[in-house]
Amino acid sequence: MTAVQFDYSKLRGRIREKLGSETKLAEKMGVSAVSLSSKLNNKVGFTNSEMRKVCELLEIDSDDVGSYFLWPKS
Repeated sequence: MTAVQFDYSKLRGRIREKLGSETKLAEKMGVSAVSLSSKLNNKVGFTNSEMRKVCELLEIDSDDVGSYFLWPKS
């Protein structure tokens, strides 16, 4: 059985819009750019606390979390 892959294209757009780069988000989260890249490429999942931190940093409303983090790849 294969794990669900998520589509992070909307999240990537929000990162560029608010911070300019994934590297800047990684710095603000306190993780390496490689770690964040692994998450955005479905190699490692985001923890709940990481999702909360990203939402805070990118000003994502709690009602919109699913569309940024839980949208399945088609």
